[in-house]
Amino acid sequence: MNTRNIFLFVICALSGLPGLLLAPRAEAAEALPIVRLETNLGNIDMELYPAYAPITVGNFLRLVDDGFYDGLIFHRVIANFMVQAGGFDAEMNRREDPVTIFNESRNGLLNRKRYVAMARLDDPDSAGTQFFINVRRNSNLDGSMKAPGYAVFAKVIGGWDVVHEIELSDTGIKAGMAAVPDTSIVIRQASRLGSTDAAATAN
Repeated sequence: MNTRNIFLFVICALSGLPGLLLAPRAEAAEALPIVRLETNLGNIDMELYPAYAPITVGNFLRLVDDGFYDGLIFHRVIANFMVQAGGFDAEMNRREDPVTIFNESRNGLLNRKRYVAMARLDDPDSAGTQFFINVRRNSNLDGSMKAPGYAVFAKVIGGWDVVHEIELSDTGIKAGMAAVPDTSIVIRQASRLGSTDAAATAN
């Protein structure tokens, strides 16, 4: 993060303002990693922001490289809110990594449409493997000086039609969990595609 953005981050933090000034735009010369989720409905490409969420991005890429997400499903789908994956397979067997990470929700990125954040329990630092894609602006999930929120670390840059199709899935109760799609939406493989030039990234 350059000197200008560090200054803006401090100003936002001291004022309690959301980090709108720190939207991911040309803040670093380094390339931004891209991860593809290959699903049975199509591909979803996500651009990751390590300059804003280094711990979260590092953990996510470790899981991708280890093949952790392969075979898991989108297990929680709520229209006009978000779609969530990263914890269960099609038989609703839980796949859990023992590592949990520090909450980076005060990094300046907001839970806006197309942005990806980590799911967690009541403990702010309980995020591990599960993530969700915001399908609308969910300001109630943003972190603030008063309370931590849900850490945004990526943005969908390709395959939004697939996300929309997932959002509109018929859902029900399965294995005691609500909002599970009736027809399994499986992540066949999660893999790195390469990177994009940070300077070319649109807000």
